[in-house]
Amino acid sequence: MPSLKSHVVSFVLRHSRKQAFSSPENLQRWIAYARKTEDHRPPASLRSRFDITTRSVDGFPVYEIAPKAGERKRILYLHGGAYVFQITSYHWGLIADMADRLGFGITVPIYPIAPEHDFHAMFGMVGKVYRQMLDEMEAQDIVFMGDSAGGNMAVVLTMMAAQDAQSLPSRHVLISPGLDVSLANPEVFEAERHDPWLGIPGGMEAVRLYSAGFERSDWRISPLYGDLSVLPKTLLLTGSRDMLTPDNLIFAQKARAAGVDVEVVYEEGMFHVWPLVDMPEARRARERIASFLRDSQAERETVNSSAKALSKAPLMSGFASTKIASAISSFRSGW
Repeated sequence: MPSLKSHVVSFVLRHSRKQAFSSPENLQRWIAYARKTEDHRPPASLRSRFDITTRSVDGFPVYEIAPKAGERKRILYLHGGAYVFQITSYHWGLIADMADRLGFGITVPIYPIAPEHDFHAMFGMVGKVYRQMLDEMEAQDIVFMGDSAGGNMAVVLTMMAAQDAQSLPSRHVLISPGLDVSLANPEVFEAERHDPWLGIPGGMEAVRLYSAGFERSDWRISPLYGDLSVLPKTLLLTGSRDMLTPDNLIFAQKARAAGVDVEVVYEEGMFHVWPLVDMPEARRARERIASFLRDSQAERETVNSSAKALSKAPLMSGFASTKIASAISSFRSGW
């Protein structure tokens, strides 16, 4: 049963943020107002708790939260905002919680957003950030995490990296991602009626502003239509009152059919990106995210231990040696 706070938040969203997505004109007005108040910097409370550095990529800031001593894994966090709104304190709250729970380093690019910029500038910048990460660490130590539009970007960035024969991240965490904006699924229209936040008219305007002329069904805009087989093990969180959920469930089915290990957290009564809001359902979701990523770390350590043991073992018959090597290889690919 949804918590009382979730009902209160839904009520507030329906009478505030939902209005931004009710028409193209309203979205434009909200963007203009947001530009006067947005501040991408981490809140002072985070800066006092974590070692945070800043660098610039293509003229845009990238924040780096340092990992705990001895930790190698790093999250590339791509924030949501319909491609037109800046990172918020809610995103920073989730990022800080993940840093506390996991101790991983976290890279947060403040990527160019529409309408001032478009798809090419966004992915030009985040693609460069990822390549720089690959210069510094192994891909198996990198996780892509994103909410809403950022979840879309995580999937598209992986597909683009695969096309360029780059090493791919070890895992995805996708929070209420927007994976199909083609409106090909009629269930989306019914889901919109129950969504207290998102609306189709404003959402389509946001897509128009950032998509750089690509068709909405192009995989670079709607990655549901891309090569899903290249994706890593994925945790997908989606709620029953999110108009993106019907397509997210289709994505999970198609990805599994393509051989991807996908775990879906479907939360009854929850709205878009609910894990960002401080309430019981969000705390439950965050614990599942942390557990999913802790498992990835444990699997990595198990694989490395097995590989070291094999390298130190006495010589075996060719058949036995091949079977063990094959098992380790299968474990790696499964992760």
